[in-house]
Amino acid sequence: MTPETAITELRAGLELALLVGGPLLVVVLGVGVTVGLVQAATQINEPTVAFIAKAVALAVALAAMGSFLLGKLVDYTIALFQRIPALVG
Repeated sequence: MTPETAITELRAGLELALLVGGPLLVVVLGVGVTVGLVQAATQINEPTVAFIAKAVALAVALAAMGSFLLGKLVDYTIALFQRIPALVG
């Protein structure tokens, strides 16, 4: 395996990680900022409120986008396994 091939495979893996994790992180970030603003406005500083809100938002986002994200992961894994003979040999 040449260094160029290794860098190409690493880049594809990182792009997939960004594609899978990015939307979920954006949802949790948005909910966290919103809950933080509400807590600052009402002066209710309870950490469990923010945690529960983020956990529920993450569960909803996974339910909405889970099949798409899992499909991307499966497609990448199958393609990677199919490329292994070319990468090694």
